[in-house]
Amino acid sequence: MAARAYWQGQIRLALVSIPVEIYSATKSGAKIRFNQIHEPSGKRISYEKVVPGIGPVDRDEIIKGYEISKGNYVLLEDDEIEAVKIESKRTLELVQFVDACEIDPLYFEKPYYVAPQDELAEEAFIVLREALRKAKKVALGQLSVRGSEKLVAIKPCGKGLLLETLRYADEVRQGQAFFDEIDDAKPKKELLDLANTLIEQKSAPFDAGEYEDRYVDALRKLIDKKAKSKSKKAIIEDVDEQDTSGGSNVIDLMAALKKSVGEDKPKKAAKSKKSA
Repeated sequence: MAARAYWQGQIRLALVSIPVEIYSATKSGAKIRFNQIHEPSGKRISYEKVVPGIGPVDRDEIIKGYEISKGNYVLLEDDEIEAVKIESKRTLELVQFVDACEIDPLYFEKPYYVAPQDELAEEAFIVLREALRKAKKVALGQLSVRGSEKLVAIKPCGKGLLLETLRYADEVRQGQAFFDEIDDAKPKKELLDLANTLIEQKSAPFDAGEYEDRYVDALRKLIDKKAKSKSKKAIIEDVDEQDTSGGSNVIDLMAALKKSVGEDKPKKAAKSKKSA
């Protein structure tokens, strides 16, 4: 099945407009999703829209409301919301160009692929792509989609463009408040040298295919085992975890680093995936 465009419109650079289509660059097919089940009957739990003192209501009786004070709402029809005119609903205007390194990774949210809408748009699309590549710049603009206006960054990606939505400044917490209690002291040279050696031993080119979601794999094995057993009895398996309750003095750290550096290391990291 052909992918469905997340957004269709035009990228505008000064007087040049380029019809484009934007597609999600990520997928969630590997995730395991659970349903809530009524255990005595084994049936799935459903949810109803309910008004206190009235009971269940029909979907066509529901509209959107914004709470301006406790229990008081401004009611808005879908047509009223849709009629709000923002230029970025159909046009993504490139308003600034910056070096990629100027954007803190904290601001990056989600990636999308950008492709020309048709053959007529290809020439201008290619010019923009190659101009960004030559200048080594990232283009910034704002895009209105699905009820919100997104700040976005665009850069070359192979034969196409990659668009990444960015968080606004008020959506990002400043990390310094969490780091205030950390000691300013510099580590001892021997400890730092051992840590750097360990980093060098484990350094290799990034390949996302080398990592797998071990939690999803373990869940699938549990589901398969439970399905075959046809039993309601819980299947609990102990997993060995490293003891993190021990001391953290310099002697222990030194010994741990020396032992780590001394072990044989494979060229590629073992398959794993950090939890979000």
